[in-house]
Order: sequence, then structure tokens, then C-alpha cells
Amino acid sequence: MTSAPRADGIDVRPITEAEFEDWLRAVNTGFLRVPALSEEEIEGRRERFVAGRYLGAFDDGRCVATFRSFDQRLTAVGGARVAADAVSGVTVHPTHRRRGLLSRMMARDLAAAKDRGDVVATLIAAEYPIYGRYGFGQATSTAEWTVDVPRAGLDARWAGPADGGRIDLVDGAEVRKLGPELHERLCRVQPGAIDRDELWWKWNTGAVRVDPSWKDPFHAVYRSASGEVEGMVAYDADDNWGDAKQPLNTASVRWLTGVTPAAERALWEYLCSVDWVVKVKSGWRAPDDLLPHLLPDPRAAAITSLADWLWVRILDVERALQARTYEGEGTLVLEVAGVDGLTGGRYRLEASPDGAVCASTTASADLTLGVGELGALWLGDASAVRLAALGRVREERAGAARKADALLRTSRRPWCPDLF
Repeated sequence: MTSAPRADGIDVRPITEAEFEDWLRAVNTGFLRVPALSEEEIEGRRERFVAGRYLGAFDDGRCVATFRSFDQRLTAVGGARVAADAVSGVTVHPTHRRRGLLSRMMARDLAAAKDRGDVVATLIAAEYPIYGRYGFGQATSTAEWTVDVPRAGLDARWAGPADGGRIDLVDGAEVRKLGPELHERLCRVQPGAIDRDELWWKWNTGAVRVDPSWKDPFHAVYRSASGEVEGMVAYDADDNWGDAKQPLNTASVRWLTGVTPAAERALWEYLCSVDWVVKVKSGWRAPDDLLPHLLPDPRAAAITSLADWLWVRILDVERALQARTYEGEGTLVLEVAGVDGLTGGRYRLEASPDGAVCASTTASADLTLGVGELGALWLGDASAVRLAALGRVREERAGAARKADALLRTSRRPWCPDLF
């Protein structure tokens, strides 16, 4: 689908592959990064190019706004993987703000995603106020901890996991071999997790360099007593000797994956045992991560940031609500206020631990909410009771918000380990 320029002379359309380099420079400009790109970075990022999924706004032939989407698989509550339209690379030049360029690009992309049959759209918002007006709702949060290692109370003589497992340092090639299957195991149990393609593993192990400041991290693998890979971590360490020439180094986690509590415990204990390391920065973790309480003194792990993370925009209400599982049993009628004519209507959800059925209905609504609020509730993190108190959900039947929480909320919080 192409588009004709509007009266303002700005043309919003898919870019051609020949325009890819200019599009990348426009992205860097929008994110206040140095516009210049190395040939290695251009070619590395070109591997992700898919015709029709990169949009640009062009004013007199110059790219002044950017938008990209790509196919993604998102884990719903219960482990089902749903087709998602992942949105990224959204920028508008400061010279072209407030002209509706993002709205035009978003409307075009979401309509195409709906036509493809995607169940949801996803993004990670650089700025909070922008995406609610397009029907996105905050579905997960993320937290970062800094561990004061000397205070943590761990055994300074730690020499390996107490469960008979082992930790091995490995190189990037081994990570590319072992990591994909481990991450797939995580995705089968972690609501909010997204898939990592082959190029992700190349980018994050240095096999393909797209970041001029790239430095190879350390990689450690946890194997259980039976020899099965159950955890992996990538981390950096700084070089800080302090004023008294005493090593005061910080280990910073890039990513840590554990598919069992034993793996998580072993990897955190390993990081806290590395000689010269006095602080460990956790990287992005779930807000209810086990980390603090794996330490004898949980206060040694201080939260250094807590923020919204994955935002979800429901595109197909029936399929989204049927894809996830439910710990309780009940019926709920939702009046969903749509955005841009893509999603909206009244739906009856009949859910139980055995499955769910969701279909359009003319029955009286229990709750009225926006599609963004439904996106916030879908992965089980948000509370309908809290949203009602904030005026973002309206009870049409007394007690409906509590009933919705009993059906939709989960015992562990959803989490997306990745930035995209």
C-alpha cells in the first residue's frame, strides 16, 4: 500500500531498501544520537530490513519521522504464544512535531497488523504520555537492583552451587549454541516474554556489530547436577581501584536467564562471589524478582530504578482473552471502548482453569473500559480495582472490578526481559 502526499506536502509511506541508510540517520537524529553510522552498523541493521514494515515521513524528499514494526511472539498467561506486531524506532524530528505524523504512521501500521491477524501490538515507551491515546496500556514493569555484596551476608568461601550443579564461563559461540533453547524454555513459562531471533543472539554476543561502543561481556552458564543447562548470564565489570588502591569493582548484568529457582540462586551467588566485585547491578528484572530474598540480608539489594516496561495494545479481544489461562472460574461481560475503529464492542468472557470462551454479546456489561486498560489487565499485572479507583474503569455492576481481578490477575507478575 502506498500513499499520496497530503496537503501539508508530507508523504508517509514505506521506505525502500535504498532509503534505509537515510532512515537510520533519521532515527539517530530523533533519539539525539550522532547521525553518522559506520558501514558495519548499517550492514548489521540491514539484516533486519523487511519491505513494508519500515515507515518514513518525507518532507521534500527528506525523512523527518520514522516508524518500524516486526513480527514477534509474546507469551500470554499460561504459556501460549500469540502473534504480536512489535513497534520500535519511532521518532519525529523536532522541526516536524505536532503535525500528526506519528498518528498517521501508527494508524497505518496497526491497520496492517489487524489485517495480518496479529492478536496484539507491543512496544516499550521512551515517553509515558504518548501511547495511551493509540490504545496501548502498560502491561509490565521492570526493576533494577544494586547489591551491596559485603552487606549481603553470603559465604565469602562460596566455591560453587550447593545443589551439585556447576558454573562454567563460556564464549559467545557457546552462548549462541545454548542460549536459544534456554530462552525458549523461559518463554514457555514467563508471561510477557518475547522471542529472540538468530540475529538477536548475534548482536548480543558480538558476532554482528551494530554498536560502535560494543565490548565483549563475560558469559557464565549454570548446569544442574544432571548436566542440563538451566541458566545463563552476560555481564560486564568495571575497573575501579578506589583512592586506597583497593579493588571496588561493579559487575553489571546485561541479561540473566534462569528457568528454575536453583539456576537463579546459583547465578546471583556466583556474581556476588567474583573476586574484587563489591557491587552487582542486576539489569532489568521483574518487579517481584527473587533476587533480594535469595540474599541472607535482602536489604543489601536496593532498588535503583522502577519503571513501566512492555505496553500492549489488544487488536483482537476474543483471541487475546481465549489465548491466556485463568486460575479461577467466572463470567465477565466487558464493554471495550475502541480506538481508531480497530477494536471495540461488548464481549462475554467465560473462563475457568480448563479454558476460556470469549465472544461478542448483547448482554449488559459488568465493566466498561478502554482498550488500553484491557491491555494493561491482559497479562495479569494491573488491578481492575485500582483502575476503577483512578476512574479508568467503570463498574456497571457492583463488585465487577473485584471479580475481574479474581479472574485476570496472576500469582507472579508478568515480565519482559528484553528491550526492542
